[in-house]
This record gives sequence, structure tokens and C-alpha cells, in this order.
Amino acid sequence: MKKREEKIIEAAIRLFSRYGVKRTSMNDLATEAGIARQTLYNSFSNKDEVLRATIQLFADRAVAQIDAGLQKTSDLGERLDVVFRHVAVEPYDQLNASPNTEDIIEGFNASSQEEITAADERFRAIIARILEPSRNAIEDSGLTLEQFADFVQRSASAAKHSAGNRNHLARLLAALKVAVLKVADGT
Repeated sequence: MKKREEKIIEAAIRLFSRYGVKRTSMNDLATEAGIARQTLYNSFSNKDEVLRATIQLFADRAVAQIDAGLQKTSDLGERLDVVFRHVAVEPYDQLNASPNTEDIIEGFNASSQEEITAADERFRAIIARILEPSRNAIEDSGLTLEQFADFVQRSASAAKHSAGNRNHLARLLAALKVAVLKVADGT
């Protein structure tokens, strides 16, 4: 991503979080980024493209942070904590800090939903990778590695929406972690 595009996306994050996608115009984005409208339109033809790029940047950063965290540990429980922090806890905190962030985290329309789906697939692939050493135990439980990774990713993501508060989210993720560890251990 070019520096100019990243500058625009940073402006979009601020405005989308503060006002939501609907109430943010391309003119607002250009002004916030400190660029001319034509410069904005040279990079992104419309607000949907800006939102997609914003979601992609969020996912890229989360994946990079997950990968960095995974390099520091080989313990499955700690690795799950790293993934859960970036898939559920941080998005939960962002949603609660600014409800308008939901447009970025959950998508605003069909095209942004496609970007969310792509990000979810990246998270599932990471989960499958960390569960790979437990493939036999997972398959002995009657699931494929891919099914179980999908379940874990979707459960962690759903927890951020269904949790009543941060402590409730922590309890939901702790229960999910226990379940994953039991299946991965074959117990």
C-alpha cells in the first residue's frame, strides 16, 4: 500500500469511527487526510473502495500482530490467547470505544462484507495452522481440521457480539479455549 493511500485510510479510520460510514463524505475524507479531492479520487473511486481498503488494512495489521505474537510461543493455550486478542478482544474494545467503528469491523455493505469474509478466512487459516499439530486428535473427535478451525474462528468472533461486557467476553473466550484444548489433547 502506498503512503498516500495509507494516509487516506488513517483519515478514514478516524472519521468512520467518529461519524460512521454513512455520515462521512469523500470531501470529509480528503479534508481529514489533508489532500485534494482529486488526489483522493485518484486513489479510490468511491467511499466503498475506501471502506474495503480500511477493512483490509485492519486485517493486515491484525494478521501481522498475530504472527508476531505466535512467534513468541509454541504453547497452544498461549497461541489461542494471541488469536483471540486480535479476533475478538481488540475489536470488542474498538466497538465499545466508538459504536461507529462497527461499520469498519462488521462491514457496511455487500462489498465490505466480502472484505470481512476474506479477513475471516485469513484468521481461520492461522487457527488451522496453530491447530495442525493436533490434527489427529481433532480428526479422532469426528471433525476435520478445517471444520474445527472454522468453528473456533466463528465462535471467537461471535463472542465479541454476544458478550454483555468485557468480563463476560473473557469468560466466553476462556470457555472456548478450554474446549479447544480438550479436543486438541484428545480428551
